[in-house]
Amino acid sequence: MMGNVDLENWQKKSADHQKQYRQLLQKADKTRVYRQLPDLHEEAFSKVDCLSCANCCKNYSPRFKTPDIKRISKQLRMKESVFIDTYLRLDEDGDYVVKSSPCPFLGADNYCSIYEDRPSDCHRFPYTDEDVLLKRPAITLKNATFCPAVYYVLEKLMKF
Repeated sequence: MMGNVDLENWQKKSADHQKQYRQLLQKADKTRVYRQLPDLHEEAFSKVDCLSCANCCKNYSPRFKTPDIKRISKQLRMKESVFIDTYLRLDEDGDYVVKSSPCPFLGADNYCSIYEDRPSDCHRFPYTDEDVLLKRPAITLKNATFCPAVYYVLEKLMKF
């Protein structure tokens, strides 16, 4: 893989590069990008420590789908309705999301108290090893503003 990506001041650089990212996501050779994603994803996470960041858990919410709610409420030994009333609200898209930020399951040490049972959105985030990266460019662009791993992958893709 060519070129290094400097994570210093990445948030400012990501904001400055949103237009280039949008163009990249629109014009990218999908086959070529998809072939590179597994390695880029792994490389990004060898340089980014989620536990020192946790921006995703501090500022945004995953969708809690029915299987997630069933699994987590069972693990917490709560009725599903009580779990929903305690932690969740319906957003404008009709999805269940956490009522408050940061996520109520995020500890002061940035560890997740329900990590083994976390929602599939959390498990899959930030989608840097999935076709979501290109198929949902609005999400990718937003994620690049708060996740250094997404910034890293997009910067690497721009160097090809």
